[in-house]
Amino acid sequence: MLRIEVSPEKSLLLKYDQLIHAEFDNTEKEQRLRLIFATHEVVVRGYALRRIETALQRMELSYLAAVPAKLIPSVNEGQPVIREIRVSVAADAAVTK
Repeated sequence: MLRIEVSPEKSLLLKYDQLIHAEFDNTEKEQRLRLIFATHEVVVRGYALRRIETALQRMELSYLAAVPAKLIPSVNEGQPVIREIRVSVAADAAVTK
């Protein structure tokens, strides 16, 4: 299972076997990792997200959370920094509810 902390008040558990695909996008400003599950779409924005993608591929990732802005300067260079996580209900899942 992958726990995604959307905010300090809200988290979500998603099963790895429900992961349909992941899409990595590297722009000049930041990186984006889009995870499509059977029931939800998760968009992660930040830096060094390729490491998160690799951990996800190996099914070694168990927890995702954004780094508070005040802590970003203290993160070691090359370590993943998640600036934002957005979760939405997948279009197909909304139809079956």
